[in-house]
Amino acid sequence: MRALISVSDKSGVVEFASGLKSIGWEIISTGGTYKKLKDAGLEVTEIDEVTKFPECFEGRVKTLNPYVHGGILHKRDDEAHLKEAKELGIEGIDLVCVNLYPFKETIERTDDFDEIIENIDIGGPTMVRSAAKNFKDVIIVTDSGDYDRVLEALKSGQDSYEFRRDLMIKAFEHTANYDSLIANYMNGRFNGGFGEYQFISGKRVFKTRYGENPHQDGALYEFDRFFSDNFKQIKGEASFNNMTDLNGAVKIATAFGKEPAVCIVKHGNPCGFAIKSNLLESYTEALKCDPVSAFGGVVAVNGVVDEELAKKMNEIFLEVIIAGGFSNEALEIFSSKKRLKLFTQGSDYLTTAGDKADFKHIEGGFVYQNADCICDNEVKNAKLMSQREATNQEMKDLEIAWKVAGMTKSNCVVYVKDSAMVAVGMGMTSRVDAARCALKKAEEMGLDVSGSAMASEAFFPFRDSIDAAASAGVKAIIEPGGSIRDDEVIEAANEHGISLYFTGVRHFLH
Repeated sequence: MRALISVSDKSGVVEFASGLKSIGWEIISTGGTYKKLKDAGLEVTEIDEVTKFPECFEGRVKTLNPYVHGGILHKRDDEAHLKEAKELGIEGIDLVCVNLYPFKETIERTDDFDEIIENIDIGGPTMVRSAAKNFKDVIIVTDSGDYDRVLEALKSGQDSYEFRRDLMIKAFEHTANYDSLIANYMNGRFNGGFGEYQFISGKRVFKTRYGENPHQDGALYEFDRFFSDNFKQIKGEASFNNMTDLNGAVKIATAFGKEPAVCIVKHGNPCGFAIKSNLLESYTEALKCDPVSAFGGVVAVNGVVDEELAKKMNEIFLEVIIAGGFSNEALEIFSSKKRLKLFTQGSDYLTTAGDKADFKHIEGGFVYQNADCICDNEVKNAKLMSQREATNQEMKDLEIAWKVAGMTKSNCVVYVKDSAMVAVGMGMTSRVDAARCALKKAEEMGLDVSGSAMASEAFFPFRDSIDAAASAGVKAIIEPGGSIRDDEVIEAANEHGISLYFTGVRHFLH
């Protein structure tokens, strides 16, 4: 039996080749892999002894040869194939171990297009696809993490059809992901990221408990190992909805750097948010905004949950908590809550992946766009449109309200007082209804919004929302501006003595 080994990532390859040799396999190899195996003392056949042709064109052509691909592709149970192979002097290659040139690492390291081009693998994907196509007769190995189980299967005679089929699927996933990475890079470099095709490729992290509903299946997929490297599930089993709510909560909680922010989310929208002097105070104030909706909600804590905070959070039913970390005392307190799910990013603070693109499924396809960015300087550079200027605290409240509004379903209006959200209306077809709904909810909760700052993620089309805000005691408002009735809105702000700022940037979220 012969194995062809040609890998870019050489971790574990010596041990794998040694394992194959120990059970009687002949090893064929190329270039750097050949040298590594030879230096390790293994008996290895160099590829040009098989191809009867030297590597050429600076290594661009090594394995693109009938003696290689004929050895991989001919059917072992087809007499005509066996006869033709014998006539042509082609010997079988029964295992192909290949991983590809480091294209991703190259584009992360350099912008040199000539170097990038040289790190597009040609022979590797071709061998992978050949072996995967003939998986009944040839074992294809593309992941160093599979070395041990492949050796064990060969030693025990358990390399079944199903085993080989699973490796085949993994191989086609490998080359598909590789090609999509190259195509997306080229379109990003030369077509602004919007080519004729858009490839979205992610690797499965885990299956969720179910999808949006129990009769649906679901799973979490990741880009660039973000979840594998920054996310740990330490209690409970996540559902599809948990992950989407976690995403919204973490994005808001991390929008203020390392400040002790706490965000509570229910069904994708914030129902509580605060930044106070410590996490316990932040959580306590965030909970006041809407404790009814917070029941069964998702909480993102931008820091480490300690014993005192855990005791406070344990007072109501929360479905999910994600934090930078948890103290041992906190974990002990949460252990009694059977339905509670805990996730950590294993650090002092939460983080996001910072994806540069965003997309949404629609029936028959998807819409794709550059990711929205609510930049830190949007409030700082906002233009004062009214006679009254906001105080320092009001400016801080405006920043919080603006960022939260930008990550809340449109139409939305957010009210913040003393660095805590006191009212929010979201997902409305009317901006006036969003403002009124928020104030009504605040009144039901016994929250005083007088002296608060208000943000709208899009312009107010009429002055009625300003009048309603004034009646509630709002002292500062921030919005994009851009309405044909901006003059009326500004006039209303001046009549009520409200500070009004225009950012010039809209943040719809649908």
